[in-house]
Amino acid sequence: MAQIEIRDLGIDYRKPKSTEVFSAVDSVALSVEKGEFVTIVGSSGCGKSTLLMAVAGLVGLARGSIEIDGKRVDGPGPDRAVVFQEASLLPWRSVRGNVKFGLEMQRWSGGDLNERAMQMIRLVGLGRFSDYHPHQLSGGMRQRVNIARALAVDPEVLLMDEPFGALDAQTREIMGTELLRIWERAKKTALFVTHDIDEAIFLADKIVVMGRNPGHIKEVIKVDLPRPRNEAILDSDDFHELRKRLRAHLAEDMSSMQLVQEVA
Repeated sequence: MAQIEIRDLGIDYRKPKSTEVFSAVDSVALSVEKGEFVTIVGSSGCGKSTLLMAVAGLVGLARGSIEIDGKRVDGPGPDRAVVFQEASLLPWRSVRGNVKFGLEMQRWSGGDLNERAMQMIRLVGLGRFSDYHPHQLSGGMRQRVNIARALAVDPEVLLMDEPFGALDAQTREIMGTELLRIWERAKKTALFVTHDIDEAIFLADKIVVMGRNPGHIKEVIKVDLPRPRNEAILDSDDFHELRKRLRAHLAEDMSSMQLVQEVA
């Protein structure tokens, strides 16, 4: 049995100042195996983040169901942790204090609390910076703290909503490599939303391509590139073929958007 099972998922929203309802996501079905790294791509407004937030239990369902390890998702739970685009660290707390926060909510205390926090801080490569505060860190370092905080509570599933979207291109590339290193050691199931095609391919075991109006899955692409991966794989023929395939999907969506705008 898959660890995450999404069946006939539909999510509706009411338009502002109106009784009219529109479908943001419809007829989505997806299975994710334990330990898989799955990236979700698609044009703006296709429902990528909405789908991720539904798995997190932060968005209500109009139709269908989501199960994790056979248990229905009906709200947030300790089996899932979310990493958002903005690190949202507590500015008055050090790196260690921020990583400890989720553990404190779970009633950890004493030496176990400190050891667990430092274990995660070392995992993301920030052992020397445990006493620094967020304003003393770069954007990439703040996101490492964010990831450490999420992993500290030992979730079964790690959900990431464009966590590197606010970073410059070079830092983003470095963070992608670092995330794979962390993921390979932590052995977590990961769902990762991104607009970046290269990032989607580089990270994934499989790529979920979403389309618009309403949000739906167009294709699920298996990525057979060998692991562990480094930047050299970006120049491989297999990588280029996957890039062309994804670009074709996105170009098709852009053409559909332009046609709708012209008709309107």
